[in-house]
Amino acid sequence: MNRPVIVVVGAGPGVGAAVARLFAREGYDVGLVGRDAATLRRLADELAGAGATVHPAVVDLVDVPAASAAVSDLAEAFGRVDVLHFNPSVFREKGPLVLSVAELLDDVALGVGALLTVLQAARPFMGEGARVTVTGSMAADRPWHRAASLGVQKAGLRNLVHSIDAALGPAGIRAVSVTVRGALAPEGPFAPDRVAAAIRAAAAQPEDSWRTEVEYAG
Repeated sequence: MNRPVIVVVGAGPGVGAAVARLFAREGYDVGLVGRDAATLRRLADELAGAGATVHPAVVDLVDVPAASAAVSDLAEAFGRVDVLHFNPSVFREKGPLVLSVAELLDDVALGVGALLTVLQAARPFMGEGARVTVTGSMAADRPWHRAASLGVQKAGLRNLVHSIDAALGPAGIRAVSVTVRGALAPEGPFAPDRVAAAIRAAAAQPEDSWRTEVEYAG
């Protein structure tokens, strides 16, 4: 199979779907990982209708053995992973005076920890030139106190991406977090397709001027 492959983790109806569509239009086959079977089925049918080979996997990303197996199975089916995009996060409207430790750790397990699970599963199928991209947020450094765990997730995710890039760089694999400095909306500069385009551009950065964080300000 000579077509490049993107695996979109956290493929919901917004940015994840927009990223999948954009790469599919560029000739990529697509692996979709998410927890809503109906959403994945609709998106998979749409992408297949546009000519992509699509493999969806319905899984709870905080179930480490199941998520690892799902990504490994997708990667093995395609034979390669050229782009691994990580999109999930948890929006829990609780401030630091009521947010429990257990809730914070649950949210971080999905919004940060799951990246480790899917990366480690995909790594054997990623060769030189492969890319890891993540959907970041201005919440990493401008958190809203009434959703305290989201800022922790996005700050942790951005930090982890720096480490991933340093670890994989010698193999010619790079990682980047795209910090979205605005609220996602159905239309306008922060519409999912505009954010997806910023993620695509970040993945295509020149190797000699690679940045592990790219800001998208709309």
